[in-house]
Amino acid sequence: MTTASEATPRSATSKDPITDNRSGRVLALVLAAQFMALLDIFIVNVAAPTIQSELGASGAGLQLIVAGYTITYAVLLITGARLGDLFGHGRAHLAGLGVFTAASLACGLAAGSGQLIAFRLVQGGAAAVMIPQVLSLIQRHFTGEARMRALGAYSAVLATGAAAGQVVGGVLVSADLFGAGWRPVFLVNVPIGLVLLVLGIRVLPREPRTAPGRVQARARGLDLPGLVLLAAAVTLLTVPLVLGQELDWPVWSRVCLAASAGFVAGFVGYESRLAARGGAPLIAPRVLRVPGIARAALRILLVMAINAGFLFAMTLHVQGGLGYSPLRAGLMFAPTALVFGATGLTWRRWSAGLQRGLAPGGFGLVAVAVVAVGLLMRGGGDGGPALYAAFAVMGVGLALGFSPTLTRALADVRPDDAADASGVLVTVTQLGQLAGVAVFGTLYLNRLDAQGAQGSGHALWVCALGLSAAATAGAAAGLVRRR
Repeated sequence: MTTASEATPRSATSKDPITDNRSGRVLALVLAAQFMALLDIFIVNVAAPTIQSELGASGAGLQLIVAGYTITYAVLLITGARLGDLFGHGRAHLAGLGVFTAASLACGLAAGSGQLIAFRLVQGGAAAVMIPQVLSLIQRHFTGEARMRALGAYSAVLATGAAAGQVVGGVLVSADLFGAGWRPVFLVNVPIGLVLLVLGIRVLPREPRTAPGRVQARARGLDLPGLVLLAAAVTLLTVPLVLGQELDWPVWSRVCLAASAGFVAGFVGYESRLAARGGAPLIAPRVLRVPGIARAALRILLVMAINAGFLFAMTLHVQGGLGYSPLRAGLMFAPTALVFGATGLTWRRWSAGLQRGLAPGGFGLVAVAVVAVGLLMRGGGDGGPALYAAFAVMGVGLALGFSPTLTRALADVRPDDAADASGVLVTVTQLGQLAGVAVFGTLYLNRLDAQGAQGSGHALWVCALGLSAAATAGAAAGLVRRR
């Protein structure tokens, strides 16, 4: 009898409907889990005021409830990718999913803010083990056109998670199911996670211990010194990005950011020396030398920073300046998310003449769209129907900046390096989101010199100019040709 792991290599290219269906089920399962994890990053933002009032959390405590997940998630992503190589990507995904589901239950039942902070940290760590396996599984078990379709679906899920989190959070908090207040925003993960676990045990491939990739990973090990250096660098970068804005950028936050740069330099130097000695670094240097990977990382960083910064500033404006409810604010972003998803799934069918300029053209569309949004709302109005047209154009632009970039970057990565590449790109994605909120959120808040719709509209206009400048930089980066 053929095992799942033995059939996997055929699934990407075979016309056998059994293996084709298995690949489709694997993709659907891991993308559903990824959507759930992405939802949890944003869903708590909407519930934060209710959590604070019901648990009596301090301001710092509330920040850690919201941000604790993000911190451990960002810090452990590359480690999670390597664990997939060591223990098998299917097994690692299931382990992360199981812990994530249990931590969600614990969050929903937490009796105090201290417990909730601890369980949120566990949630983020579990997501860091679960999520990198998605790209690794796509890289290893899909080829050619099948891989491109899978990466398009991955991009669509990534785009819709942020907007959906705000919408679902608004619905659940407003509904106050069974008088549970904020708790359903965590408890909703439990039945979904259990179903995905049951299906995953049956569907996900199990790489045997003797599989070449796992044997090679065990030979490489975890590179603990490199892991410590990288974790320190990402922690020192992530914590001030997450908390600095709320605390008005105290001295310690600036010290941490400077120290992070030092640890990055130390990590790069150590990894280079280890590779030169014939050792096994945490990130294989050949992955970073893949043509276009550095440019792709920059584009992805900019796309995610622009998207996260735009969502953050717009949410503050429409809820604080215009007085919209959380649900209405979340629904405003639906056009951007839907158009992003549709574009990410269809750009490959466009003419060859358009293909060459997709990424820089996408950033150009974003630059125009955010300026249009700023102009429409700078006077304190709601923007009218034209606002949603600008949102849709922005969705197209973000998708063209992200989806082709990701697909082409991974096209040249060897299957043996899938974990390293996925860890790097997923970490860049997360750091881009954090940097976008920190930079553009600060830009918006520092220009908020008057209360009400007009003062908020002016701050949004200044933020829009900053977002447009970042998009212009992305377009310029996209025009740099490979040597």
